[in-house]
Amino acid sequence: MEWFTSSDYWLSRLVFQRGLAAIYLIAFLVAARQGRALLGERGLTPVPRFLDRVPFRRSPSLFQLHYSDRFFACCAWLGAALSAALLVGAADRAPLAVAMVAWLVLWLLYLSIVNVGQVWYGFGWESLLLESGFLAVFLGNEHTAPPVLILWLTRWLLFRVEFGAGLIKIRGDRCWRDLTCLYYHHETQPMPGPLSWYFHHLPKPLHRVEVAANHVAQLIVPVLLFTPQPVASVAAGIVVVTQLWLVASGNFAWLNWLTILLALPAVDGRRAAEVLGLPGPPDLAAPPVWYEAVVLAATVLVLVLSYWPARNLLSGRQLMNFSFNPLHLVNTYGAFGSVNRSRQEVVIQGTDETVLTPDTVWRDYEFRGKPGDVRRLPRQYAPYHLRLDWMMWFAGLSPGYAGSWFTPLIGKLLVNDRTTVKLLRTNPFPGTPPTHLRARLYLYRFTTRAERRATGAWWHRTLLSEFLPPVRLEDHGSSRA
Repeated sequence: MEWFTSSDYWLSRLVFQRGLAAIYLIAFLVAARQGRALLGERGLTPVPRFLDRVPFRRSPSLFQLHYSDRFFACCAWLGAALSAALLVGAADRAPLAVAMVAWLVLWLLYLSIVNVGQVWYGFGWESLLLESGFLAVFLGNEHTAPPVLILWLTRWLLFRVEFGAGLIKIRGDRCWRDLTCLYYHHETQPMPGPLSWYFHHLPKPLHRVEVAANHVAQLIVPVLLFTPQPVASVAAGIVVVTQLWLVASGNFAWLNWLTILLALPAVDGRRAAEVLGLPGPPDLAAPPVWYEAVVLAATVLVLVLSYWPARNLLSGRQLMNFSFNPLHLVNTYGAFGSVNRSRQEVVIQGTDETVLTPDTVWRDYEFRGKPGDVRRLPRQYAPYHLRLDWMMWFAGLSPGYAGSWFTPLIGKLLVNDRTTVKLLRTNPFPGTPPTHLRARLYLYRFTTRAERRATGAWWHRTLLSEFLPPVRLEDHGSSRA
């Protein structure tokens, strides 16, 4: 079937697959470094407890067959090692079938982690990585030209990511329609970056231009991905530029980088190689019949499963970041359908004093990424993902978001649990655990330019209320868990 492949996209496929392997590597490193504290047998939300109440059919995972912290770590490090191998081109030096199996193993390993990840893995970039990883299984390697059908499916995925996000905004918060959402977003987003203070202080007319440009990029440009070249390549380029703008303005794990990668298969690789002065595509053999059959079967599966996401896009009750099946294939996406007007942060504090008085000295626990010390410039961590920091933002929105993990977190800090403390930037009690802990809710806002010059602070905070009254180890039954 001559129409089945197109060598014009060999470079696009190459960059996409290497970039996807890099994202996989980061995701598995996050699991290896944070998994035990968050999900381990003595973690904040233990996997064994989750498996006791959730059957395999609802959450298929290797860990349904066996779980131990060591086995989880082995799976995470195996995924990291395999990702690193694919990143340096191992798949292109292996037979086609072996390369496909390698990508499939990566997908199965990460699916197993996501499906037991509970609240820590409940975000759109997890499903996006799994859906992208599933398509990568069928993209082949340098032994054959890229299959056209899978290239079109990557465009369909990118379309749903961008168009879904655009629709959820237009249908959601009024500030997206009156172009004022960016008056607040850079300050109230889950985890600001080092440039967020500067983005926040851009002139308001420019903020309105940003929102209008966002609507164009997410509601008009995605349609152009399905047009002939070079228009599709231009549309992909616009997606890349807008995503880089988001990368510069905040921390959203690997969401933006993966979206950039998804735009690349829409770029005419032959023309890109000519512009960049790169060599043309190598001689590519005709694909074997079995490969054509597998790709056709995968295409039919994705098209059938696309019914539900397509219907969701047309629905007035559009779901955001939702998976219609436990394998996380062909999902719906979207972000920031509503934007907070103020930022509330939960600050955990401890003391080593035995008796509490009005003069008791309380010291803050500092997290790696979330705002705390008002003089500390927000850091850039993405595409690495700080899962606990991200969930602390949700705790500031409502205690209900922290119901399953905040009390265990306090218990771990009361005993200086080493695994948990490693998730934090600073532990004010490195030698002896604190006698008491409390949590307070603060209103945070970026300082003005004048305040920044006068105080050196990036944030200003005001106490709102008590989030958790002072507790001791003796009062905290779960602290020994």
